[in-house]
Amino acid sequence: MVRNNEGLTKTYNRFHDPDERNPEIEKLRELHAAMDRAVRDAYGWSDIHTTCEFLLDYEINEEEASSRRKKPWRYRWADKVRDEVLARLLELNAERAREEARTGAAAAKKGGRKKTKKRAAKKPQAGDLFD
Repeated sequence: MVRNNEGLTKTYNRFHDPDERNPEIEKLRELHAAMDRAVRDAYGWSDIHTTCEFLLDYEINEEEASSRRKKPWRYRWADKVRDEVLARLLELNAERAREEARTGAAAAKKGGRKKTKKRAAKKPQAGDLFD
């Protein structure tokens, strides 16, 4: 970005452009793919194939296409893959919420937050640095 004097928007517009073949942009796509795989594997979901492809972000008709500079391409997962990941994350979140409710962890967290706020509001004392 510095070498090209570009910000995030311009860089990621190039990232999502199917005609962009700059080696640095292609490397950025590879880095995103590696990060996707690492996160997927950390969840133990290696059965999901997170290969990205250039897909239209939304459908446009011919009239809209002629009035636009570019079609709304995105380098992303297929909808089926995205939906599966989101469904699994939703279920994981629900499981964790049920576990917190079962163990009382949610109540303990709330109690901890209140104490933290009170401590933050307390004026520091001379001996506080060494406690």
